[in-house]
This record gives sequence, structure tokens and C-alpha cells, in this order.
Amino acid sequence: MIRKSDFFYGLPAELIAQTPLADRAASRLMALERATGKIKHDRFINILSYFNRNDCLVINDTRVMPARFCGVKKNTGARIELLLLRRIDRNGWEALVRPGKRVKNGDVMIFGDGALTAGQEADLGDGVRFIRFAYEGVFEEILDSVGETPLPPYITEKLADGERYQTVYAANYGSAAAPTAGLHFTESILKEAAEKGIFVARVTLHVGLGTFRPVKNENIAEHIMHAEYYEVDAQQAEIIAAAKKAGGKIVCVGTTSCRTLETIADADGTYLAGGRGSTDIFIYPGYEFKLTDALITNFHLPESTLLMLVSAFAGRENVLRAYAEAVKERYRFFSFGDAMLII
Repeated sequence: MIRKSDFFYGLPAELIAQTPLADRAASRLMALERATGKIKHDRFINILSYFNRNDCLVINDTRVMPARFCGVKKNTGARIELLLLRRIDRNGWEALVRPGKRVKNGDVMIFGDGALTAGQEADLGDGVRFIRFAYEGVFEEILDSVGETPLPPYITEKLADGERYQTVYAANYGSAAAPTAGLHFTESILKEAAEKGIFVARVTLHVGLGTFRPVKNENIAEHIMHAEYYEVDAQQAEIIAAAKKAGGKIVCVGTTSCRTLETIADADGTYLAGGRGSTDIFIYPGYEFKLTDALITNFHLPESTLLMLVSAFAGRENVLRAYAEAVKERYRFFSFGDAMLII
């Protein structure tokens, strides 16, 4: 049995980054060789020095929604907060409702002085509700006017510029949280990658809060991941296939890109055609990676599914030793923190 407690490490609270750096690429970078466990301390601005012509960076171009908004319950006026998780159909969403005890099936909530109304149709359990919206106009434009970008609960400071919780390549609207490994990239780094002959392929995985839900079971095999929507365009699939054929490394920028590729690759690592669907893949030690050759990621919460994925890729002992080194060297942790390259 693989235990949740096997992935615990101590972290001083002051190492949890509360705000992004002024320069995205100014973050520190820890490079970890998974074969040897060797660690190198570097800066993210030098990330491309680890890659060669025909390698392929796979980036997740999802865009974070202003998915948190406050309103009132119709008839009673009770204050309600809604956090969108996943779109089910055009106007139907899975969402968290707070305080949940105030809202029952059939209840209606009002947001933005009536610009948006929402009715609860089902309680899906574990705090998740099925909500259907009614509005006039364009839903995304209404969200922009009534909502705010949700930040992880460990970030307590107000974000001055909401775009700093978006990657520079964010395009496809739909995430409840940012694919944070990509926050370190700049337009100039991506331009330099192209000039160096490094492929860049885009995939989309709309990050849901299920990715960040705590593992409650000590036996991690009993943990159930919530499904997230992914999409890989056929043209982007061809870019990855071309890199693989040319002998290049497939470098996943973030655990979300990794989970997307590992979902759509077959058992021997042959890349499948582009497509779309939902994935609830849970990667933890013992998993055999099919397509991922290297991983760029941030430093993750203790006992989280993200730390388990990283441990599956680099080895739990290597990762925990690297995290201990990061704490010793005062790296910044979590969403706005420093980066790790596993190669």
C-alpha cells in the first residue's frame, strides 16, 4: 500500500509565495536529474539551455475564468458565494456553493444586480452542486463583469493584476485555477524556443479544483480524482508526433499538460490523434509514463495528488530530498513560487 503520509514534508509558512515576481522569468529553478538524483540550482531565464533542437514544450493554453462571484438568494436575500468548477452544457455547471446549507434544489440565486441568475438543480455530493444559469447576452462577458479570479486558499494577499494568474499564452476560457508551471514563461522565451528549433505544442486542460482536493484516504489508491475537460487539436498532435519522430524530448510544462498527454497516449507511448473528452487520470508511484520525457513544474503541497505525480516521475525519495533542499535554500513554494525541472 502506498500511504498518503509517505508524501508529507515540513514547510515553513513564510516560504509560501503570496505574490508573483515582477518579472515572470526571474524565478529560481531547481533542475533535478531523475536518473541520479543530482540537483542544480539555476534561474528560470536559463530554462532553454536544458533543451535541444527538436525537443517539444507542451503547454496548457487554458484561461482561468473569473469563476468566483457573490450574490444573494432570491426571496431571503441571504448572501451566497458561487465558485464555478466545470461546464457540463451551455448553461449548466458544476459549482461550489457557500454556505451550502442555505441553498437547496430549486432555489434561485441572483448575481450582478440581476444580470445573472442561477438555479440549483442537483446536489452532487462532496460540496458540489449542479447549477443552471439564465441571462441575456454573452455569458463570458457577464462573468467578466460580475466575477473575480479565484486564488488558492493559501494565497491571502490581494492580487494587483489578475493577468499575473494567467499564462502569457492563455487562450481557451474554462479553468478554475491556473496551470501554474506556465506562469514562468514569457513571450521572449517562447520566441527564443522557436529560434532554437524547439517545438511548442498547445493542449488544453481546464483545471478543476478536484486536482487540488486533499487526499483523504491513507491508502492513496482509494482516492478518486474529479474529471477535467481536455482538448488536443489534430495539428498540435502532429507537432508532438514530429518532435518524437525527430528524436526530441517531450517536455510537459506542468502536471496538467502531463496528465493530458498521458491520457491520450497508448500503452507503448505512440501518440494518438487529437481529440477531446474528460480525464480523471490519477498518476502516483508505480505508474509507467508513456509520452512524458521531462517535466517543468512548481513545488506542490504536502500529500497532494500533484506531489504524487511528480514523485511517480522522478522517484519519491529524489523528490522529497529535492524539496528538503528547496526548503533549506529558501525557495518560494506553490502557485506564485519557484520552478523545478525534472529531466
